[in-house]
Amino acid sequence: MYARVTFATAQSGKTEEIAKVIRDSVLPALKKQKGFNGLLHMGDHKTGKGMNIALWDSEADMTAGETSGFYREQVAKVVPLLAGATTMEHYEVTLQG
Repeated sequence: MYARVTFATAQSGKTEEIAKVIRDSVLPALKKQKGFNGLLHMGDHKTGKGMNIALWDSEADMTAGETSGFYREQVAKVVPLLAGATTMEHYEVTLQG
């Protein structure tokens, strides 16, 4: 399994709105993607810092959405609510409990 981790900082007071956009729009779109295996969304209301961990069956499934533009389309849905640019990292899941 593979994980794409996206880090972002919300504008002041926008963490709940970001969570709503992810729940109502981004997550349903992710569920239609080949190899998608789950999403964790985490946020700190005090600092505005947050991250999403999207889990994928394979590295190819994970990167397919990046090369097709799907990932950028989903990030664009929350960009107006962010205080800066997002960053992304890839990981191989070596343990899941």
